[in-house]
Amino acid sequence: MLGSLLGALESGLLYAFMALGVYITFRILDFPDLTVDGSFTTGAAIAAVLISHGYSPILASLSALVGGLIAGICTGLLHTKGKINGLMSGILMMIALYSINLRIMIKPNIALYGLDTLFISTNILLVTPIIVIVVVALLNRFLYSDLGLALRATGDNERMIRSLGANTDFTKIVGISLSNGLVALSGAFIAQQSAFADINSGIGMIVVGLASVIIGEAIFGARNVIHHTISVVLGSIVYRVVVALALRVEWLEASDMKLITAIIVIIALVLPSTRRVIKQKTMAQKRSAEILNLGKDQTAGGVK
Repeated sequence: MLGSLLGALESGLLYAFMALGVYITFRILDFPDLTVDGSFTTGAAIAAVLISHGYSPILASLSALVGGLIAGICTGLLHTKGKINGLMSGILMMIALYSINLRIMIKPNIALYGLDTLFISTNILLVTPIIVIVVVALLNRFLYSDLGLALRATGDNERMIRSLGANTDFTKIVGISLSNGLVALSGAFIAQQSAFADINSGIGMIVVGLASVIIGEAIFGARNVIHHTISVVLGSIVYRVVVALALRVEWLEASDMKLITAIIVIIALVLPSTRRVIKQKTMAQKRSAEILNLGKDQTAGGVK
């Protein structure tokens, strides 16, 4: 039990980078970017190929980050300069990345057993939290910079920020690029943790990222950007813990992972709105009772 929870904590921290990337497009830019499913594998593929050829795992991870940034730039250009719908831009890039990733890997999967990776001689639970804290701090610093504020304003009200002279095409490209860079970095870390990279490893990552974002918001709230990014990281950990606990149920198997993910996302989406409706109904009933009592008092006073 303890081992599975520690494993879930490790995975949650490593997938937190992907969740932060999804947060940028999903919450800040309000952009439905499906490139995530492809760029996650891109990061894993680049890192695995470089490590298998004897390169430093740090260099491999940074190269994966750059690969994700380039993938995001391509999606951003398709949307802003090619005038292609945001959803379609992500789908097209995701499809293209499948072939590109296969070209990078040459074969469907690459094993990293026995090779020098970031986590082969270090404890993941000691190293990863430090990396997460640094990345979250840098991301928050960026989001409070002039470019970061323009990026957030583009997501809130693109027409208004454009009327003030901001180049919204550029801010979109920056946001989508940064998002996929973080996703690819997560893919590189996961490949090194699991000691292999697979061409299908990115399938469903957008749903996992959304689940982490929504769970973090539902449980920990989001008063401001700093609080929001921390909530996303914690949401990633909670999601992995819930999945680990669910898989311990006798009639659930590892092959049910996607089903469990879908159920978790549905609950995370439905629960807040259900709570809101119940609260509104309770308030309405309370007000109705107060008005009814007030009417009875007035009637009794008139009779007297």
